[in-house]
Amino acid sequence: MAITSSAKKAIRNDEKKAVFNLRRKRAVQTVEKEIVKLLAEGKVKEAQALIPTIYKKIDKAAKMGTLKKNTASRRKSKLGRMVANAK
Repeated sequence: MAITSSAKKAIRNDEKKAVFNLRRKRAVQTVEKEIVKLLAEGKVKEAQALIPTIYKKIDKAAKMGTLKKNTASRRKSKLGRMVANAK
């Protein structure tokens, strides 16, 4: 348990940041799943329309530190390849 007041404040801030990180991470996962589902159904045009959205969400998560930079790049590359190969 934290003893000093600064340690207690750090714990409070970590809890607040965890909420935002989880929200960003889930937003990315939701759109990723949607793209994969659309590609499985053969709806390439709809999946292609979601690419800018997922790129924006991944970039935002990487900028805020929720995802690491290389993880973000890898996910964007993977999704881009999936859509390109589905054409």
